[in-house]
Amino acid sequence: MINARVRSFAFLGIEAAPVWVEVQIASGLPAFLIVGLPDKAVGEARERVRAALTSMGLALPPKRILINLVPADLLKEGSHFDLPIALAVLAAMEVLPIEELGRYAVLGELSLDGGLNRVAGVLSASISAAALKLGLICPAAQATEAVFGGDIDILAAPDLVSLVNHFRGVQVLSQPALPSLEDEAPIGPDLADVKGMAVARRALEIAAAGGHSMLMSGPPGSGKSMLASRLPGLLPPLSKEETLEVTRIYSAAGLLTDGRPLLRPPFRDPHHSATQPALIGGGARAKPGEVSLAHRGVLFLDELPEFSRQALESLRQPLELGRTTIARAAAHITYPARFQLIAAMNPCRCGYLGDTSRECRKAPRCGEDYLSRLSGPLLDRIDLWVDVQPLSPLSLMQAPSGESSEVVAARVVTARARQSKRTDGLRNAEVSTQDFELSSEAKSVLEDAARKLRLSARGFTRLLRVARTIADLDDRDLIEARHVTEAIGLRPRHASLL
Repeated sequence: MINARVRSFAFLGIEAAPVWVEVQIASGLPAFLIVGLPDKAVGEARERVRAALTSMGLALPPKRILINLVPADLLKEGSHFDLPIALAVLAAMEVLPIEELGRYAVLGELSLDGGLNRVAGVLSASISAAALKLGLICPAAQATEAVFGGDIDILAAPDLVSLVNHFRGVQVLSQPALPSLEDEAPIGPDLADVKGMAVARRALEIAAAGGHSMLMSGPPGSGKSMLASRLPGLLPPLSKEETLEVTRIYSAAGLLTDGRPLLRPPFRDPHHSATQPALIGGGARAKPGEVSLAHRGVLFLDELPEFSRQALESLRQPLELGRTTIARAAAHITYPARFQLIAAMNPCRCGYLGDTSRECRKAPRCGEDYLSRLSGPLLDRIDLWVDVQPLSPLSLMQAPSGESSEVVAARVVTARARQSKRTDGLRNAEVSTQDFELSSEAKSVLEDAARKLRLSARGFTRLLRVARTIADLDDRDLIEARHVTEAIGLRPRHASLL
């Protein structure tokens, strides 16, 4: 006989799978058992539940209490099962009305004093609850996150006592307000601070307009990281659908500290010591990696050859498919990973290859060895290659300031609007090239470049996409020869990379 049951969720990536928390209180030796494939965090819930009830002046009955998590063959991970277990037990003890609890899905972690702590995945739980036509009970600290998931009844409580008083009619928990969607995020440093570097600035604008991947090479201090840090200021805000996608990933990772949705493209810059699971995702609970946290935004990898070979090669599939799949014995978990790769590297290990007064004695062999850390298949997925040369202090002082981020961003928005109208919301870096229109001169230049540069089919497609973006920035429907020529100039010029 089931005395009570409450709906909750188990998380598979950013998806929330419905789970029933069933409670049976029966005669027998006193025990508190949890079954249904729980992990250690779920198994420890019995002690937190017991302590929370004790803080309220309640004691568990001296009977056999069995908690069953249905379906039993689905792995249950995380501390968010604390609250549904506690409420189901209270309903089985006839402290709370079972019918009222049946209108809600529940998740939250309990403190020993009955307080509710933050948990991961509230946004996805809210979306799934809306699909099931249920309300949602969650910690008060995540009320904003829950409301953003859908137009449903939300009970955001600071502690277990508040929930008990609400269901018993002693107090009322009010519906949280819908969060403001005004873009208040900082844009970042201004591109006007970058002096000179006309080619690099132009490449950055093209990358922003079409969502293209880019690799910058140059000696230390030449301005590669400075350029990358100004890319977020050139990107338009996320659409409503993109905001929901990105925010769900951060919710699943437990990174929404204030519960507010992410309105601008994320910018992630992991250290070069990051492992493959850190980049792609994984770990004990298969959390999203940097490629997923950079979804619809930018992943900046500084000192690219210093990353492990295994970590770099794992980027190849997400760059092509826009997703990453983590294989586990119990399940295969897929996270979105449609990101824009921006990378930087020195020309060699010492960093001064080509500077006869500073390069090491192993030049030019050191440059070839350093470059060999990057595989051809990975570099074939890079759309733009820019050699960034440093300015002398005198030139830096005399060089005029360039265009501001605001001016360049306006052109990027216009180019993105042209793409969106033509490709139904996709960026040029994501679309098929079969519908691109080229002039006869552009076709001739493109065919000649493909033959001389020995481009792969992928490299040819990416070159054409870059040319299409340049044409969009030029406000042209037809790809012309000058657009193709500029795109060719931004391809790798090292023979070993072609």
